[in-house]
Amino acid sequence: MRSKFPVTVHLLFFRNDQILLSRRFNTGYRDGEYSVPAGHLDGGETVSAAAAREAEEEIGVRIEAGDIHISSVMHRNEGDERVDFFVHIQQWDGEPFNAEPGKCDELRWADVYDLPENIIPYVKRAIGNHLNSVSFDEFGW
Repeated sequence: MRSKFPVTVHLLFFRNDQILLSRRFNTGYRDGEYSVPAGHLDGGETVSAAAAREAEEEIGVRIEAGDIHISSVMHRNEGDERVDFFVHIQQWDGEPFNAEPGKCDELRWADVYDLPENIIPYVKRAIGNHLNSVSFDEFGW
């Protein structure tokens, strides 16, 4: 039997030693915890296209395909199996703002070396992977 599971793209926006975090709200999954802007791939959509779409939908910025770089891939199991792409966004047009207040109640820049305690564990690990140049990880097995 072949695996069929969600694929998600997570966007890593950095400013100096800060990373852009969003606090989940009213989603039914880890509400009240911090993540990074992210979303599922739609059918027939590339990782880069999903990253650009999610950036505009969630934080109101535009990114070009050439500014999207794979940071890492994570094969994750937290009750269900998933594959997550973490992409480093090197440049964007516009100032990030909370474009989905029904799903996010705070958008903030956080010190990458002093992340909030209520950050989603696999996201925290992926940020560490980025800082340590780890390109592939397995989490929750």
